[in-house]
Amino acid sequence: MTEASQTDESYGEDGHQPFAIDRRQAKFQIGEVVKHRMFGFRGVIFDVDPVFANSEEWYEAIPEHLRPSKDQPYYHLFAENDKTHYVAYVSEGNLLIDDSDTPVSHPDIPFVLDRTADGYALKREQAN
Repeated sequence: MTEASQTDESYGEDGHQPFAIDRRQAKFQIGEVVKHRMFGFRGVIFDVDPVFANSEEWYEAIPEHLRPSKDQPYYHLFAENDKTHYVAYVSEGNLLIDDSDTPVSHPDIPFVLDRTADGYALKREQAN
């Protein structure tokens, strides 16, 4: 934990913002840049569901041999690939940390997240 986070009231005792999802429930946090394990697209997390919370129709559209378990965290990403920007909903098991240090260029990021020295942080007004 840095000295700044120890004195900044916006951080909890664990060094994370108080609105961040409990690390015991999710491997990744809002603001982290991740990439898809199989498909290679990357994105920044802007919301987390502790378990699957999308439609049954969406879930059934995933080919059965690729279909992840519902009993794990799912992440909402401002995602991008070589051709486009989009919003993705991805299971924890399909994500890896993206350590490229390259910012994500999705046009909706500035409305929800602030760019920080460490990556991205949820805008305070989004946390309420």
